[in-house]
Amino acid sequence: MTVFYFTATGNCLAVAKQIGGNLISIPQVIDSEELNFKDDIIGIVFPVFWWNMPVIIRRFLEKAKLEADYIFAIGTHGGAPGGAMDTLQELASKNGYSFDYIDQLSMMDNYLPLFEMDDQLKKLSAKDVDGNLKKIIENIEARKKIVEKSNVVIKLATKVMKRIFKPVESPAKYIVNDKCNKCGICTKVCPTKNISVTGNVTFGKNCEMCLACLHLCPENALHHKKQKSEKRWLNPNVSLTEIIEANNR
Repeated sequence: MTVFYFTATGNCLAVAKQIGGNLISIPQVIDSEELNFKDDIIGIVFPVFWWNMPVIIRRFLEKAKLEADYIFAIGTHGGAPGGAMDTLQELASKNGYSFDYIDQLSMMDNYLPLFEMDDQLKKLSAKDVDGNLKKIIENIEARKKIVEKSNVVIKLATKVMKRIFKPVESPAKYIVNDKCNKCGICTKVCPTKNISVTGNVTFGKNCEMCLACLHLCPENALHHKKQKSEKRWLNPNVSLTEIIEANNR
């Protein structure tokens, strides 16, 4: 089994590790000229951003040729997935395959411009992440075929969200304070090579808004102008080293 994943603060990597198999970070292969993969089971685990998939996931699905007896996708989210998983199936069909099993998993919502981390931590136990992930893994092991499409209301709301929500963040939204010691961790956890550290920390225009740089800065020196929390999040089942290995390009 091969499982592709995209992670920022460790949620999706934690899920992929629990599912098992040969784990492949999407940022590490996205620039390959050919993305042709074959296995008995192939899966993809990614976060849902604002009822949509990250740009890097869309790029992967547009390029990748996946050949397997069973193909699954898991979308992690904090609030609701919207119609993101419908788009996933549409992109797959354009490349000549389809997902046999698609599911979603509600996890920690760590989008700092909207949420206070202490509040989200209090809500985490009610989401029963471990219990719901166990059911997902059981479905994958049983090779169940479950693909639920969004209803009309969700589809319309998703279209509206795509129009009003900007898919990348402006570099002007980020602040670097005097705690920064130019360690370069932010450059290593950024999956799009959007950050450089020379005399200053510089943000480019290729941001996914995954906020790995903010959450994983060891000095808490990086901030978003609209952030609601000083507290940061790293999934307890994933290490900073693992995220660097996954995202450093």
